[in-house]
Amino acid sequence: MLAGMTTEDQAADQDALARSPEMMSPDDTALLVIDVQQRLIPHINGHAQIVWNIGRLIDGATILGVEVRGTEQYPKGLGPTVESLARRLGELPEKLTFSCAGCPEIFRDLRRREIHRLVVTGIEAHVCVQQTVLDLLAGGFQVCVAADAIGSRRPVDYRFALRRLEAAGTILTTTEAILMEWCQIAGTPQFKQISQLVRQLGPDDAATAPGEEGNE
Repeated sequence: MLAGMTTEDQAADQDALARSPEMMSPDDTALLVIDVQQRLIPHINGHAQIVWNIGRLIDGATILGVEVRGTEQYPKGLGPTVESLARRLGELPEKLTFSCAGCPEIFRDLRRREIHRLVVTGIEAHVCVQQTVLDLLAGGFQVCVAADAIGSRRPVDYRFALRRLEAAGTILTTTEAILMEWCQIAGTPQFKQISQLVRQLGPDDAATAPGEEGNE
């Protein structure tokens, strides 16, 4: 028995739950933003909410020290990343392959940092996102997809992309769940900033937001 520990303390310690290895931590996870570009994003179903959610994930990652990476698909044709995200992301590598495997330097760097989990966001769900995720899974990464931070032009493509990705072993989750999982604990200065992100109203929320008396 450790000095100062009672039998009751030992029993309580043995009964305590360790954090699940299925949950993400800031030091083992990176955020990947795929091809959210000016000429394509207006055609994506629910694009305003998707861009807003990606922005919140980037901001949360910055607060908590999560690595952030992004890509652009043939920017000569599809234009640069939308400005609200571009100013958060900085210079991005270009690719011609639909999969981000066409930017191998990203994943070499993440492996050097011993990061084995990726949160994937971006467009389109059934093309660049889907092909990237399948390559990441084959490469040994654990992949979480923020279902409210990816999109396609047509809802049917989005729905079947999610079904295929989940069947392949992808973890489907949401922006808010990711932010709180990264944060892990309340009562810290970082939690206060994450809480502010979580409480924000997005483009789709504003039209249906309850009155002040209905808010928590």
